[in-house]
This record gives sequence, structure tokens and C-alpha cells, in this order.
Amino acid sequence: MNFIEVNGVRLHYRFDGGEDLPVLVLSNSLGTDLSMWNPQIETLTQHFRVLRYDTRGHGASSVPTGPYTIEQLGQDVIGLLDGLGVERAHFAGVSMGGMTGMWLALNVPERLGKLALCNTAAFIGPREIWDARISATRNGGMEVIAEGVLARWFRESYLEKGSEELDQVRKVLLSTSPEGYVEACAAVRDMDQRDSVKQINVPTLVIVGSGDLATPPSDGQYLAEQIQGARYVELEGAHLSNIEASGEFTTELVEFLK
Repeated sequence: MNFIEVNGVRLHYRFDGGEDLPVLVLSNSLGTDLSMWNPQIETLTQHFRVLRYDTRGHGASSVPTGPYTIEQLGQDVIGLLDGLGVERAHFAGVSMGGMTGMWLALNVPERLGKLALCNTAAFIGPREIWDARISATRNGGMEVIAEGVLARWFRESYLEKGSEELDQVRKVLLSTSPEGYVEACAAVRDMDQRDSVKQINVPTLVIVGSGDLATPPSDGQYLAEQIQGARYVELEGAHLSNIEASGEFTTELVEFLK
């Protein structure tokens, strides 16, 4: 396992793909880790040197004291790129990862090639929902919220069918640090980039899931309308569309980035 110290956090990361290929950074959603991108890796590494990392508080990365902010998560990416000697990279993020991507595009656009905002939003409210989830997790751990979270991440038909990918996602969610999870929840809760996303001038792809309850298509449509020239794609799936609709997701991502 590879680790790097940036901004007071020990980030777990990994590279896949040839060193001569352009770098593509993949950022995970709240409650997952870099393994959430496994369905994409075989195809993406044919075209890119893929850099995955566990967001602070998640996976094998450390769990610094919070609450976290989206700015912190963005600064972590800058520190990761600087520490690994990567001047410029494409960036794709799901949910919280997409929010990090928006911050990067607004604050360090010169570090990005193209940007994919997947199943994400410029604002996810109301605050009371996040406060309730934070309280439940602090009191009962990941087990008390897991099934409710999975019901928002995937459509019922996908949950009923079951798969190795679903089992892996559930395992990662349950093993996520409750402290890291609630501190990252605060970052999502407190983020509001609705007024600023119109300033993004990085080539952008917006991917949504037609059955996404957490960040419904209307959230993605808002992003696509605000970001000049953005490409909008709606897939048959819910919040983790890169897993539930992995084939279509990967095709759209590769076609856009290339």
C-alpha cells in the first residue's frame, strides 16, 4: 500500500496504468473507498494512468480531527498531486468526490484537464438531515445507518438481485470509521457551491442516475445548465451509477475524456 503525508493527513493512494499515459484522478463518495472504482479500472487503464486515493477519514487513509470542509478535501488533492509530481490531471468524482472536483475547478483550474462530476450536486440539504445522520452514526456506529444508505445508493431491483460489487460496497461502508464518516458528512452538509459553479471553465461532463434519490437528475441538470459547455448524461441507475450502470458509465467517461 502506498501512503503520502499531506495537509496533516496520511492519504492512501494507488496508481494503475502505464507511466506514459495521461493521469486521471478518481475520487470516492462518502462512505466508500478507492475500491468503488474497480468496475472502471480495466478499461480506464488502457487510456490513462489512474490515480485513486481514499479521501481523509475513509478507507486506509488516516482520520484527522474534524469537521472536514470541501476546501480541505480539495487541498488534499493538490497536496497529493504535488507530492507525486503530477502537474495536471483529469479528475472524476462521485458524490462527495464530485463536490471536491467542483472546488478544484473553481480554485486551481490550471491543474485540471477535464472534469467529470458524477451523481453529485452543488448543494445537498437540508442541514437537519445531515445532523440527524451524524447523530445516529455517533450513537450507533455505521451499522445503524448502513441499510438506509444502501437504499439511497442503489435501486431496489439492484439490491434484490445482489452481486459481488454490492457485497464489497456494503463491506466497505460498514468498515468505514464512524468518526471519519461524520466529519466528512459535515463537509457535505456545509458545502454550497450553487452560486459559484457557473464560473467553472474546465471542460465538464455531468453524469446522473435516473433513480438517484440523494442527488436527483435535477441537481445534475442545474450543474449542466450553469457550467458553460457542460455535457449532460443520464443513466439508468441510482446514486452509485458507476457500479449499478458500470458499462454505460465507463463508456461515457472514456469518450468524454478522450
